[in-house]
Amino acid sequence: MNITHVVENLNRGGLERMVIDLVTQQHREGHKVQVVCLFERGAMATELEIKGIPVRACDKRTGFDLRAVGLARKFIAEHRTEVLHTHNAVAHYQAVLASAGMGIRQVVNTRHGMGATRKPGRREWLFRRAMSATDTVVAVCEAARRDAVGRGMFPAGKCCVVPNGIRLDGFEVANDAMHERLARLINVPSRTRIIGTVGRLNWAKDQASLIRAFRAVRHLRRDTVLVLIGDGELRETLRACAFDEGIAGCVHFLGDRDDVHELLQGLDLFVLSSVTEGYSMALLEACAAGLPIVATDVGGNAEIVRDRATGRLVPPCDAPALADAMVEMLHASQQASAFGRAARSWVEQHGSLQAMAARYTRLYFGHVEALP
Repeated sequence: MNITHVVENLNRGGLERMVIDLVTQQHREGHKVQVVCLFERGAMATELEIKGIPVRACDKRTGFDLRAVGLARKFIAEHRTEVLHTHNAVAHYQAVLASAGMGIRQVVNTRHGMGATRKPGRREWLFRRAMSATDTVVAVCEAARRDAVGRGMFPAGKCCVVPNGIRLDGFEVANDAMHERLARLINVPSRTRIIGTVGRLNWAKDQASLIRAFRAVRHLRRDTVLVLIGDGELRETLRACAFDEGIAGCVHFLGDRDDVHELLQGLDLFVLSSVTEGYSMALLEACAAGLPIVATDVGGNAEIVRDRATGRLVPPCDAPALADAMVEMLHASQQASAFGRAARSWVEQHGSLQAMAARYTRLYFGHVEALP
């Protein structure tokens, strides 16, 4: 099939990682695939281009930009697009407008989060207006589907669930050699217990609660450090938070990295403190690394982390509960190791890239009823 994916950009993030992996798998399976970015191409675009997969940028300006719509239309038409697959609200209604009248066989939209904005707003109004030209809307977890349908974001009859998947080939589990490497990177003794998280430094990931929780952990376990992998607008605010909590020397900000898989393999414990989440790619990758996990019970997290089976679930915005769960994991090391092995086994069965790509292919042919 000729498939066009439309995104805002390909900067680092869970949505963008999923799109790149899905596009790569579809290309490997023989489909003719391209990615159209509404705004800039983004830092990860070269991953696709070195594989011969085109990435087009429309360089959209703020507000309605007719020139960008025209460029998107040109890219979609030149590709002889049969399947138009958009990601999140803005990319969807812009692509629907750009492709009007082309007679595209399947128009599919994936909503990657839980729709954190509770007020409808202009974006959601425009998204709803595009539903008449949409065949299927995909939620990435059952919790997101129920929430979106309940709030009237899209009709139940056009909605299904396709869980995200990740590449497992070559994804090693956590090991002593990688722990040693990470310890050297952050300049701590090799026996230090390293707690880590991956994600954009923004309000949705609530790393401030994680830092406050880590202060309590550090009080009980002096052999621990916290590593934050990712960057974002709250970087300096979070640095100040660590300083205010008196643990600045034990909290390491590694910034935006292209070796996240390797860094995960050096952790002892993975923590996700989000206040809102769809179907977290970071959690899937932590499972693939065989790590015990502590995560907040929001969005689709409970569909990945099974409490007291592959990790612990705690309420969001609850630093004491987060700290208690982390301390429990650090003290009960044998149980934590068993959780990590169970997490790896689960993701091999349920969270592979191949399984996700197969579900989308069936969806492109209109087989909605066969999806989970």
